[in-house]
Amino acid sequence: MKRTIVSLTAAAAALAAVTGVAAVAAPGGAPAAAPAGGTRLPVQRSTLVCPAPSSSEVAETTYTAFAPSGAGAGADTGKGTAQLLPAGTVADSGGNPAGKGGRNAKDGKDAKGAKGGAAGGADAGGSRTVPPPDTKPVVPLQQAGKPATAATDSADAPALTGSADGPLAPGWTVQQTTAIAAGSGRGLQGLSCTAPDTQFWFPGVSTASGRTDYVHLTNPDPVPAVVDLELLGKDGSLKAGGGEDITVPPHTTVPVLLSTLTGTPVDGAALHVTARSGRIGAAVQAADGTHGGDWLPPAADPAPSAVLPGIPADAADVQLTVVAPGDSDADVKVQLATKTGLITPAGLDSLHVKSGMTVTADLKDVTKGEAGSLVLTPNDTESAAPVTAAARVVRGKGDSQEMAFVPATRPLEARGTAADNRDKGSTLYLVAPQKGKDATVTVTASAGSDGGTPASRTYTVKGGTTLAVTPPQPAGLKGGYALTLAPRPGGGPVYAARMLALPQGGVPAFTIQPVPDDRGSVVVPSAGQDLSLLTR
Repeated sequence: MKRTIVSLTAAAAALAAVTGVAAVAAPGGAPAAAPAGGTRLPVQRSTLVCPAPSSSEVAETTYTAFAPSGAGAGADTGKGTAQLLPAGTVADSGGNPAGKGGRNAKDGKDAKGAKGGAAGGADAGGSRTVPPPDTKPVVPLQQAGKPATAATDSADAPALTGSADGPLAPGWTVQQTTAIAAGSGRGLQGLSCTAPDTQFWFPGVSTASGRTDYVHLTNPDPVPAVVDLELLGKDGSLKAGGGEDITVPPHTTVPVLLSTLTGTPVDGAALHVTARSGRIGAAVQAADGTHGGDWLPPAADPAPSAVLPGIPADAADVQLTVVAPGDSDADVKVQLATKTGLITPAGLDSLHVKSGMTVTADLKDVTKGEAGSLVLTPNDTESAAPVTAAARVVRGKGDSQEMAFVPATRPLEARGTAADNRDKGSTLYLVAPQKGKDATVTVTASAGSDGGTPASRTYTVKGGTTLAVTPPQPAGLKGGYALTLAPRPGGGPVYAARMLALPQGGVPAFTIQPVPDDRGSVVVPSAGQDLSLLTR
């Protein structure tokens, strides 16, 4: 083969292009050694997606936006912006939003039987994109350290997409909390709006009788996204067609009824959402005639271990769903981290999860009046296959029951935020899952949205335990406030969740949000000269 000879001059030009400013900045013309690692800097831009909250005529939704004070130091000298904008909705030819009846992924019909088509645009099937009722920004944030709130009782409240930049981008968090007075799904439904991505796992979904689950796919970008949906059950993939090539138009949301993905009713399934092109935000809204409803947020990426923080002390029933999405079976040890240590629930020494399948365990009232967190670890190194999981938690009795979900969660590393807290009803759960590795976390209550002075408190969590506390509140609180959690460096790993309980009559309405690391900073590699390029 004939080789191309690169001249020294050309190589030098290439070197100058690669090293750029770093090349000319070397003092005295001497080569500068490239430092190991890089510098951690605040992110310059954040994007979030909030699904349409509810089509109920008796629903009230509160949005709370927040950016931690000081998180954007060094990010930008400007003021920064942070706001959400209404998204369009895929509707049938009659103008009915898909969320009212639900897009049927299998045959293009909505749940009422109206013929639909591919999501997006106007096509032969009759499906079209309906623009949002207005384009006014929602919960625009003016400053870090003080939450902004907005409320709506509209049954046509749209999905929202938006971004934050400059000093408001690091840690920007938006929570939507919906109180539904009656009907299927009644109770409290809460969700921390999600960052768009290309892949999501939702263990714990259901297509069983009495349960109605929708996955909301929302595209924040100016180009279409193409999405595949797959349901996995205890016997493997639940293939029925229709879950592939779902087009989500730009700045638009598409709700898909999960029961249309399979002809077999199944409980304790796992939904895998994959964007083959573009990116989306995804969340599952579950409604049950007996247990009310809530949002199931995405679970942490599959890994050999998983932590599900925040099982309330008065949980009447806990149903755990575990999925092994890899090529190998997993043998998982299930433990409950209580306030005194790790225990193994009776009769649940181990779960065997086959590759590409799910396993469901009914843990009943596993907490026995003492708040805890579920800790899943491999039985041994040979069975350390990746898994992810979620738990459905039920509180209350008889006709006064309410449910929420606790997914496997990423650990806190630098900072996490729970945006929507009221003068009453918040409980914070902190778990240090590794025995002997204590964690220390500083919790800061922000100023109130309408007034109040920030307050902080530091908690120490013993390794192998869960600490459930009423978090600090701002002095002179008016309105809602946010909680920012910052673990002390050098301690053991720590995970967190926040429960918001706002009873509705005799119903113990509540919702639980995991508080993972907000990924508000990134490591930027340092540039340096490498003259060895000349000899390569």
